Amino acid sequence: MRGDKVQKVVFDTNVYISAFITRGGRAEQAWGLALEGKVEVWTSVAILTEMAGKLREKFHWRDELIKAAIKHIANTAKVIKPSIKINMLADEPDNRILECAQGAAEIIVTGDKHLLDLVAFEGIKTIRIADILKL
Repeated sequence: MRGDKVQKVVFDTNVYISAFITRGGRAEQAWGLALEGKVEVWTSVAILTEMAGKLREKFHWRDELIKAAIKHIANTAKVIKPSIKINMLADEPDNRILECAQGAAEIIVTGDKHLLDLVAFEGIKTIRIADILKL
């Protein structure tokens, strides 16, 4: 990332999962930006809960590994409780991403077509993982 200003971002659940599942991939590189302090990541309990459920159900992770992943994220990201409720998109978890981003972030990083189709939400850009790596 160029410049002195650190971008405030919200990672979609799919970014976290890809970062933890695919070693050396773009999502892991994007998470590395957060670990290096090059981006400021915001998340919420709802996003972490969805991630935990997917890691358990789809990838058969044990609870100890899931707890470690959540702790790892919580030690790096700012975990907030959004004060607003959004019901704009049909997929409820996508609305949780928008809720977290509103008022906190400048960018949503996602691989989700529904979020990417928004291009921007109330001034918050929605971009792919590859795009955050180019900034």
